[in-house]
Amino acid sequence: MERDPLVFVMGEGIAARGGSYKVTDGLLKKFGPEPAIDTPLAEATFTGAGVGAALVGARPVVEILFVDFTTIPMDMIVNQAAKYEFMSGGQGRVPVVLRTQGGAGNGIAAQHSQSLEAIFYHIPGLKLVMPSSPYDACGLLKSSIRDDNPVIFIEHKLLYTTKGEVPEQEYFVPLGSADVKRSGDDVTLITYSYMTLKCLEAAQLLEKEGISVEVVDLRSLKPLDKETILSSARKTGKVIVVHEACKRGGIGSVYQP
Repeated sequence: MERDPLVFVMGEGIAARGGSYKVTDGLLKKFGPEPAIDTPLAEATFTGAGVGAALVGARPVVEILFVDFTTIPMDMIVNQAAKYEFMSGGQGRVPVVLRTQGGAGNGIAAQHSQSLEAIFYHIPGLKLVMPSSPYDACGLLKSSIRDDNPVIFIEHKLLYTTKGEVPEQEYFVPLGSADVKRSGDDVTLITYSYMTLKCLEAAQLLEKEGISVEVVDLRSLKPLDKETILSSARKTGKVIVVHEACKRGGIGSVYQP
């Protein structure tokens, strides 16, 4: 927002309240009400406004309070933003980022605790990002905002208390680059988001039993870093996909033979 006046943030309670998880805390004070916009409880309306703004050259970051609520503006996301480049013959772009929170763990009931990333994975035209660390979240978000395509950026609720180093100097994490969080020789765990932390914990426990585990954090589910996945699979000879969503029809089924 300091670099580009065409970047703005909009969503329910993101300005005056700083967001439910305080992710946007301080934006209103620093930038004012125009780049930090509190919206009504009307996901379809303000998501449509974000898509429209992107169509005419802005770079909006639209926050949906929970990933469960993305089902409300689905037409704007799936039929408009995702399809526009194709329908315009490559002449138009929709550089919008839809930030939201997913996953279970806070005891906030069935309509606020789902993992719906597989829905967006199967929609052509959308990019999908799910970071697992503060470093990755910062670098991936900046790359997402600069991308000319619509990006679904899902943050896990239980990762908001995660601490980690973030450089003061400018840096980016490119979309479509997986990260080997732990090197191993016997088995590969392919994962993303909060499950990355759980896989690293499991790897430590298995090390005590003489099993060497490699943990590959996808970071970006679309575009997918196939080379890093295949390289790890060739090395260990055994791959297990670990995710929090439904077993069948989820992201894991894309990779399972």
